[in-house]
Amino acid sequence: MTNFVPIFPLSIVVYPGEQLNLHIFEPRYKQLINESFQSKKPFGIPAVINDKVNEMGTLVQVTEISQVYDDGKMDIKTAGLQVFRILEVIAELPEKLYSGAIVNYPDNDERGNRTLMNGIVQGIKELHKLLNIEKKFLKPDTELWSYDVAHHAGMSLQEEYELLELLHESQRQEYLKRHLTKVIPVLAEMETLKEKVKLNGHFKNLKGLN
Repeated sequence: MTNFVPIFPLSIVVYPGEQLNLHIFEPRYKQLINESFQSKKPFGIPAVINDKVNEMGTLVQVTEISQVYDDGKMDIKTAGLQVFRILEVIAELPEKLYSGAIVNYPDNDERGNRTLMNGIVQGIKELHKLLNIEKKFLKPDTELWSYDVAHHAGMSLQEEYELLELLHESQRQEYLKRHLTKVIPVLAEMETLKEKVKLNGHFKNLKGLN
């Protein structure tokens, strides 16, 4: 299926199912959000990386306009719907301040390996423990899939975008597994190093070699 959507390029990656809060202040996007909310039609958020609008993004729906300020700025809540691919950007639209795009919606297989996913969730919890942070997921662990945890895995913007490009849940799971396998040992070594630095200068009870 191919259609036209208004676009709101941002330097973030949005995933299907994600709840995203935004502060809207530019005139073009105030117009886009007002029209989208009134018409109940979604708009697209393509990822901007290194000042470039990438071809993949996520369709989102405005679920609530939480607050409108005196100058027209607003706080809104949105929900991610589905991944799209840009076929053509239409920079100028009649009587519109914002841009749009012709997009299609690639097939997105969301069937994954539950056992592998459980391991990924535990890996992310271990990552958070090493970082001394606490985050709670919106779903029970047994209902979490790659899109639910991707923002919690400590990936760069580029890595989050690469995951968005993967259109099979099994591929996304393998990507997250490889990422955690790479970063957790590094962080664990850093934690060990921190403990060694803390001990420097203190009395140590060391046993000599027999």
